[in-house]
Amino acid sequence: MTSSSANNTLTGEPTKTSGQFHSVKGTVVETIGNVTGATSWQTSGKEEHAAGEAEYNAAQAKGYAEGTIDRVSGKKDAVVGAVTGDKSQQAAGNARHDKGEAQQEINKNV
Repeated sequence: MTSSSANNTLTGEPTKTSGQFHSVKGTVVETIGNVTGATSWQTSGKEEHAAGEAEYNAAQAKGYAEGTIDRVSGKKDAVVGAVTGDKSQQAAGNARHDKGEAQQEINKNV
């Protein structure tokens, strides 16, 4: 019953969706084990829940880091565009900065 949820099996990257799925599935399996007294199900459920939580947290950290990169790169492009008078570079930089800021907000720890 144990599922290695450290990474999404399709892309090799952690995802929030897969992490949440395995976390919930692990909790359900553990609950079934608790109700039936099946210790193997309890253990398997705990392991899958923990792996799901770890995957979710890894995906969240990755998303936040990507947002930081976009935010900093976008700010740099916006400043360079403003200094050189390149309005399209400035606008693209501002858009990337805003995208990064939104991605950081979505992935911040609460």
